[in-house]
Amino acid sequence: MEKSITRRNALGKIAATVAVAAVSPGAFAQSQKPRNSTGPDLTDPTTKYPRPPFKSQSQPFPGLASKMDPVPDHGEKSYVGSGRLMGRKALITGGDSGIGRAAAIAYAREGADVAINYLPEEEPDAAEVIELIRKAGRKAIAIPGDIRDESFCKKLVAQAVEQLGGLDILVNNAGHQKTHESILDISTEAFERTMKTNIYAPFWITKAALPHLKPGSSIIGLSSVQAYDPSENLYDYAQTKAATTSYVKSLAKQLGPKGIRVNGVSPGPVWTALEVSGGQTQENLVKFGADTPLGRPGQPAELASIFVQLAANDASFSTGQIYGAAGGSGQP
Repeated sequence: MEKSITRRNALGKIAATVAVAAVSPGAFAQSQKPRNSTGPDLTDPTTKYPRPPFKSQSQPFPGLASKMDPVPDHGEKSYVGSGRLMGRKALITGGDSGIGRAAAIAYAREGADVAINYLPEEEPDAAEVIELIRKAGRKAIAIPGDIRDESFCKKLVAQAVEQLGGLDILVNNAGHQKTHESILDISTEAFERTMKTNIYAPFWITKAALPHLKPGSSIIGLSSVQAYDPSENLYDYAQTKAATTSYVKSLAKQLGPKGIRVNGVSPGPVWTALEVSGGQTQENLVKFGADTPLGRPGQPAELASIFVQLAANDASFSTGQIYGAAGGSGQP
């Protein structure tokens, strides 16, 4: 006949169970693991993506990511969202390819509606991004045009605000980079193009966007390791990235009391169309990223989560910061 369970018996059994767990905690933890578990899901960053040498290749400016070899990873298949930006409304310049494309995909999968700007020549890449945003169930707005024109920058923001129904994330990502062996090789026209794309445009776009940004909004600028350790053949581009770093820190102080955060991202070598359309010499392109401690360039997808974090509400105490992602080299 089964013994009746008394309060004393029950307490004794519980105590025995706790004692066993205390003596052998690993045994209990092991019993909770799936039988096919192999431990932590670790990925070796040195072998996660292609390493140099790369195939020598060039494209006319501004270049298309879809024609690169290997094609960059922007997170098309890998990025999984968790609703961190649900209902947010973002404008991203240079959102057709590269880092801007990775941010656009991530934002959409985190629940944001996204407007992207790009040059008309980049339409094939942009169309892919628009489709990916819509597949994520979010509103996708394509606004082609040249941000070197002040009047267009104003129209860009106005269209984004109208079609998105507001704006609370601005990513000044678009940039122009051309390699020149000597300052003597840089024409005034070429110098002006770099300055207008990388410095004037963020100034115009931010000014136009600011009246629409409420407390809790976020502005993100794209700096570079070139701001801290400039290459000899990127004389003009490096200056603009140093300026970006400064405007992020200055604007963060100005807009902090208004509840608007301003931060920057500082990538090292990242595999984008910028590099194959004149941003690197062919000699440097073949060995691109080899000098980083990880031995390879970054992929745009590896920076996507940074842009999400800087825009998300749980980063509310981060402003005036420059977030580095350079494979172990560069600053900060």
